[in-house]
Amino acid sequence: MCGRYVMSKATSDLLSHFDAKEVEGSPPGPSWNVAPTQNVAIVAERLDDGTFDRRLLIAKWGLVPSWAKDAKIGSKLINARSESILEKPSFRSAAVKRRAIVPAEGYYEWQKTEDGKKIPNYLFSEKEPLLGFAGLYEFWPDPELPEDDPERWLLTCTVLTTTTQDALGHVHDRSPVIIPQDRFAEWLDPDLTDKADVQHLLDSLPEPTLTPRIVSTRVNSVRNNGPELIEPAE
Repeated sequence: MCGRYVMSKATSDLLSHFDAKEVEGSPPGPSWNVAPTQNVAIVAERLDDGTFDRRLLIAKWGLVPSWAKDAKIGSKLINARSESILEKPSFRSAAVKRRAIVPAEGYYEWQKTEDGKKIPNYLFSEKEPLLGFAGLYEFWPDPELPEDDPERWLLTCTVLTTTTQDALGHVHDRSPVIIPQDRFAEWLDPDLTDKADVQHLLDSLPEPTLTPRIVSTRVNSVRNNGPELIEPAE
């Protein structure tokens, strides 16, 4: 799964790396311990005056389907299994219409030991300063707010996960789906609406090369934050 990650880059760095034109909303500050239900930056193609523009949007982490009765379901939908997004009612619409990229510098996973302990690992790329998690997003209308209220539509997102196949499998059996930079356009393509084509794209993604680093258990608490969280454990 993916339940915590790092995003401390400036907004200008995100716009440049993901080739986005502008920002919609107020970007959250730098964080070395991004957690579910917090506001996060996502990249998506948005329709404006008849044309699509790539933009940086601010979404709440935890997808709330448009048909949900309330927003509480979002805390249970922070991840979506890539193997089933085209069938699951919570994700199948977004999978063909509202795909996004969630920028991250790296993420945390907890490795279970034989004695029941959980060792936090920070996983990152030694070559790429930024990773692009495959994501989905949705707009949820708050039934308690009037239709003309600018706060009525809640933007939420989820991170896709897949089975960990490489040497990182000893850390955790699930990992986020990572889109290579040269395939951002494919994943975000608004014309890609056929289920079979979306599945083929997911199946064709290469496995990322990431490095695990054991870090301090201070990352276990969302109250802790700062660059020291990604430093090697002493």
